[in-house]
Amino acid sequence: MENYVAKNLAKDSGASGTSATSGSKRSRIAARLAAATAAAALLATGATAVAAAEPPKPFTAAAPTPSAPLLAHSGAMTSAPSPEAPQFDLFAADRANTLYGYIRDGGGALSPRAKIDTGWDAIKWTTQVDHDADGYADGWWEWDKNGTMYYAADDATAPWTVGGGWNTYNLVVSPGNLGGAGAGDLLARDGSGNLYIYLGYGTGKVAARYKVGGGWNAYNQIAGNGDLTGDGKADVVARDASGTLWLYKGTGNYKAPFEGRTKIGGGWNTYNALFSMGDLDLDGTTDLVARGNDGSLWRYSGTGNAAAPFAGRKNIGTSGWNTYRLFF
Repeated sequence: MENYVAKNLAKDSGASGTSATSGSKRSRIAARLAAATAAAALLATGATAVAAAEPPKPFTAAAPTPSAPLLAHSGAMTSAPSPEAPQFDLFAADRANTLYGYIRDGGGALSPRAKIDTGWDAIKWTTQVDHDADGYADGWWEWDKNGTMYYAADDATAPWTVGGGWNTYNLVVSPGNLGGAGAGDLLARDGSGNLYIYLGYGTGKVAARYKVGGGWNAYNQIAGNGDLTGDGKADVVARDASGTLWLYKGTGNYKAPFEGRTKIGGGWNTYNALFSMGDLDLDGTTDLVARGNDGSLWRYSGTGNAAAPFAGRKNIGTSGWNTYRLFF
């Protein structure tokens, strides 16, 4: 836990705020998240934290210890982050537009939440991105309700405008490096169901869009952050209206970034949000997080097996998670 916390304190020292946030305020945001990390470490070792960030009762997480080995995984779950299995912490904006942070606890669950910022009513989507292939987030892409895209780097510099016109899209997600160039990329879906890839330059800027294909309005959830199939290429999953979840295996070629879909299974309409923080249980394979319609939170550990990419679900939040409108 000690090395894990030290690394996160270093990486999170410049965690960003909203598109209109000043550099000094972003430093305060970083300090709050770092304090939450330190408090989680003290609690894990049994020490007394003077100002530990305690969540409200509805956010009681499952015990932060790994269960028995999951399918293909065994041994200590202490893998280092990588582009194939990144390790991001979780941010969530509630319906009152307050932003909270959750540190990964090192055992497959989340620390108590810490209040990070307020005034997130202008932000429609946000996604973290890894620019240098070290498995940690280096900044945030943000989109406001007017369709303007911003970038906030993880170095305490002020956020800046990337460009406008993004209100043509109804979904954006950054599932990692899809194009093979090393930096995290973006997927965006327009109102006609066309999916586009934006290759990341590794600076917060993106290349001109390239059309992936049509028909993606068949899906109400698209998620991913890293490699689910064990071939070193980033993949995504997509859920259709019937509740069936599909795997789109990555190719590493931006002109045709996915192979044909394969069915994972049905019954996924019991969830109202799907997202990925990467490798949450630290076993070296990226995972999926699902929020139940009842407000519960679940971890689906990745297996690295394309035929069955997820192990059985593990509860990491009992209730109350429906208070959030945005996860990233």
